[in-house]
Amino acid sequence: MPSLSSKKSTIVRAKVTAVRGAFGLADRLAPSVGARYATRRWLTVPAVPAAVAAAPVDGDPFEVRVDGWTVRGTSVGTGPVVYLVHGWGGVGRQLSSFVDPLRRAGHRVVVFDGPSHGRSDPGACGPRRTHGVEFAAALGAVAERFGPAHAIVAHSMGALPSLMVHRDGLPVGRFVLLAPMRDLASYLDRFGAVSGMGPRTRALMDARIARLTGHPVADLDVRRLAAGAAPVPLLVVHDRRDRETHHGHSVELVETWPGPATMLSTEGLGHRRLLADPGVVRDVVAFVAAPEPAGHAEGHAAAAARSARYSSR
Repeated sequence: MPSLSSKKSTIVRAKVTAVRGAFGLADRLAPSVGARYATRRWLTVPAVPAAVAAAPVDGDPFEVRVDGWTVRGTSVGTGPVVYLVHGWGGVGRQLSSFVDPLRRAGHRVVVFDGPSHGRSDPGACGPRRTHGVEFAAALGAVAERFGPAHAIVAHSMGALPSLMVHRDGLPVGRFVLLAPMRDLASYLDRFGAVSGMGPRTRALMDARIARLTGHPVADLDVRRLAAGAAPVPLLVVHDRRDRETHHGHSVELVETWPGPATMLSTEGLGHRRLLADPGVVRDVVAFVAAPEPAGHAEGHAAAAARSARYSSR
């Protein structure tokens, strides 16, 4: 008699085969229909993994409005502001292990849920859907409330909106990127390969995403954003066995970052467990709390003066 696990595997294989067949047919007969369906699937936020075990953040709740929808979060402590930015399908509380150590180090820690994630409202894409540019709008609105960033600590896809907001004028003293996602195009390549998406469907999907986000897919790339970033210190933490984002991409980012950059590689923590690892938390807090390198303080102050939009309230 087949086991339950073998039955589930058979069902999953059947579904994958059906999806691949549907995309293959759509590419030949109706690529615009396939692209519309693929885009909806791509923008749909997955459920928070059951393995996520993080304490709620205890502090002062806040709400900010972005184009008619609400972003909700929590502020803890006083001092230079550190923003914690979760990734795709995550929630702010995943970064809760960093909150109290950063507060004790003398920082105001601001954590929030992205659009269609956690407690925050959906944005223009509708319920359970969003994209990285909406994430950036959410972070930008939060930063307008709390002011320039002494540091941003971002996980996975959160790296992209963090660098986008910095490019758009938010002064950031230093970045910590935890298992960062490098670029949208390579993940769309993977999605297309698994789904059996043909070239006509993929081209139309890229065009739809560009219209929705206001940016070509090729521009949604940490490498391009980093090339225009201020030469501030960067710490990247990435597990060599991460199955969701690529360790090698982080090595490349550190090697090409315009300022001082450090790579911390872990072994066996995967994509999410590093968020609660005591050693990772200790190293991140030490990096955030370290004195600013000579020459960077003046540049950061000048950037803050140029960016009146992000004034603490």
